[in-house]
Amino acid sequence: MRRFLLVLAVIIAIPVLVVGGAALDVLRYAGMSDNGPADAAVVLGAAVRTTGPSPVFTERLSHAIELYRSGAVKYLIMTGGKGLGERLPEAEAGRNAALAAGVPATAIFTETQSRDTHENLINIKPIIDAQQFGRVLIVSDPLHMRRAMQMASDVGLNAGASPTPTSRFQSLKSQLPMLARETYFYLHYRLLGD
Repeated sequence: MRRFLLVLAVIIAIPVLVVGGAALDVLRYAGMSDNGPADAAVVLGAAVRTTGPSPVFTERLSHAIELYRSGAVKYLIMTGGKGLGERLPEAEAGRNAALAAGVPATAIFTETQSRDTHENLINIKPIIDAQQFGRVLIVSDPLHMRRAMQMASDVGLNAGASPTPTSRFQSLKSQLPMLARETYFYLHYRLLGD
């Protein structure tokens, strides 16, 4: 019976340790911030409402535009295709917001075909290569950074993490589900590759 309980304890402990370790890794990356210099800021797409970028996307855009204004980056790369019910691709909504904020059109690149983070990063690689950008900053929500940075590394990007300094996910009530979600997707990506 003792042997059975020991085996059961190990069987239960391993997934708890793996998930707990992944959650701590997600939290560690959420606290990292690289604000340049770099050639470009890559803004990972997020939902677009009928009135414009969602609050989450607006935070990402604001941060990237500030990186541009401060001189930390010379270019912005907007990512994201048209999601379900969206009237225009996320990258185009991002471009429009950057133009409205005074970023010149010559400093903005768009990738409008991707449907998720992995595709965002795969699809911008040709832009980065064609423009001969050396280093880029990945702009997203703090809790999204670990997964995004792993994907950026796997795609072959020389990238730094530049999470938004503000987030829609402020309260513990909103952060815990986001942490659980990102831990799940990070582990899913690490184990299954997608």
